[in-house]
Amino acid sequence: MEIDMKKVLVCEDEAAIRDFVVINLQRAGYEVVEADSGEAALKKYDENGGDFDVAILDVMLPGIDGFQVCKELRGKNGGLGIIMLSAKTQEMDKVTGLMLGADDYVSKPFSPSELLARVDSLHRRVSLAQANAENNFKEELHSGDFILNLRNRALLKNGETIELTQVEFQIMEYFFSNPGETLDRTDILRHVWGDAYVGEEKIVDVNIRRLRMKVEDEPSNPKYIVTVWGLGYKWDTNN
Repeated sequence: MEIDMKKVLVCEDEAAIRDFVVINLQRAGYEVVEADSGEAALKKYDENGGDFDVAILDVMLPGIDGFQVCKELRGKNGGLGIIMLSAKTQEMDKVTGLMLGADDYVSKPFSPSELLARVDSLHRRVSLAQANAENNFKEELHSGDFILNLRNRALLKNGETIELTQVEFQIMEYFFSNPGETLDRTDILRHVWGDAYVGEEKIVDVNIRRLRMKVEDEPSNPKYIVTVWGLGYKWDTNN
């Protein structure tokens, strides 16, 4: 895949909103493929050989909903950046999308600048990962029984591979670089999502929950990603 290619899949069934999103992305220099249903989005993803950097998925779609599309796309490509659009304010919609593998969410109504800031931030992370892979970047970080491969974004636990999303990888890289140190939510948010991020800190907690499901022996009783009450989280492999 070309590193400088900026290609986005937009799945939104409301034509007015889809046109609004597409026009603003195109003005910002993105190549856009649009779909009006979940089925169409999955078909166009395959027709384009999965050649996308970012997918923007509406939650409420006819037929296959955005959650299912997110799950299927994440299964096809762990490195794809995924942003969910939701007209609902319920916290559960946001949590559900993130737990299924989305990297971020934007609540409707949203401004063009807000959406573009989220897409730009996610695209930078995807591009960096692609550049590392294509440059055969092989550096590894070791921590206890874990190895974080910076080239293919994979986490190894006792030799077993754990696939990570872009966001999960960046959180783990931050943990590995600061073993035993308490990192507060604001620090994690700023490091992973960038200074310009305008979303909620709760996105950090949901991604931590998702990571625990992948790395912990007992996710409900974590020993590696430890909560430091009132402060944040720390990575600990010494217990």
